[in-house]
Amino acid sequence: MYSTQKQIIQIAIVSLLLIGCIAVLTPFIGTLLLALVLTVTTASLRDYLLVLCGGRRSLTAAILCLLLVLLLVLPMALLSGSMADGVEMAIAYLRPLLETGLPANVPAWVTDLPVAGEAITDYWQKLVASREEMNELLRQLIAPTRKLALAAVSLFGQGLLQLALVIFFAFFIFRDAESYAEALRTASIKLAGNLGERMYKLADGTVTGVMVGIVGTAAAQSLVALLGFVIAGVPGIIMLSVATFFFSMVPVVGASLIWIGAAIWLYEGGQTGWAIFMVLWGMFGISSVDNFLKPILISRTSSLPLLLIVVGVFGGVLVFGFIGLFLGPTLLALGQVLIREWLDHPDYDEPVI
Repeated sequence: MYSTQKQIIQIAIVSLLLIGCIAVLTPFIGTLLLALVLTVTTASLRDYLLVLCGGRRSLTAAILCLLLVLLLVLPMALLSGSMADGVEMAIAYLRPLLETGLPANVPAWVTDLPVAGEAITDYWQKLVASREEMNELLRQLIAPTRKLALAAVSLFGQGLLQLALVIFFAFFIFRDAESYAEALRTASIKLAGNLGERMYKLADGTVTGVMVGIVGTAAAQSLVALLGFVIAGVPGIIMLSVATFFFSMVPVVGASLIWIGAAIWLYEGGQTGWAIFMVLWGMFGISSVDNFLKPILISRTSSLPLLLIVVGVFGGVLVFGFIGLFLGPTLLALGQVLIREWLDHPDYDEPVI
């Protein structure tokens, strides 16, 4: 009887301790996971730097964190500031329409649009004739547009703080990477025997492959976009290229938002030829990179379905904020690969506990 009560008390204490640990770690789960993903992805670079630094782990970790700050945090800070200024400039550009209204003459390119051109022209003329209706339409458009744009700025600002915290955690994981890796490997073997060890190795390759695929594709698209912006003479090419890098992680429409905006700016400036060039460069240059480069980079693990990327990106952003752009697809891809491995090898060894 006494022994049974003692066991119940011990289980209760351990359970409360686990609940307390989970409660403390819950606010940092996303940042800790991304820090772990980054350290796994850059393991080869860390090993190389460790040799160059003479085995000094703290110095190696500091250099890697400094590189992350220069590659991620600094561009994010510049982009967040530029986006905030851009929102206010856009609102200032649209506000005069409330006072002066639309021009009476419909632009020729609007009238010449196939299928929708005639309908848009009729609606345009209706708005010009009814000043009150036009003002109400513009008010309805400006408020949600401003709210959406400011929400995007807020997301990037939040992401800046999250990335700073990720790099803080990454320093300690970089420094003691060997002990953490050995602990994870031992836990995998204890929980699932040989299958656990296979899953451990598979997880390493999957995380690296997906992160390299997502980030490598984004970097390639931003470089192609940079070249196009230089050729077309678009101003602010550095910031637009940084924006292309981050937005290209959003599937389907990500990078298109940037080069379409650049094409519109060129057209509004009377540079119709360069606007057409920008559209063609965006369609066949910037956006097409995603179609052939990402599958090659991720091919070391498994094909990553588009649905998995879409759900991973948007679901990751909803759960983890900005860092979900990186973390969401990686976690889903890892789950897909590990479940497939488990189903393909049901005859694993019994867990060793």
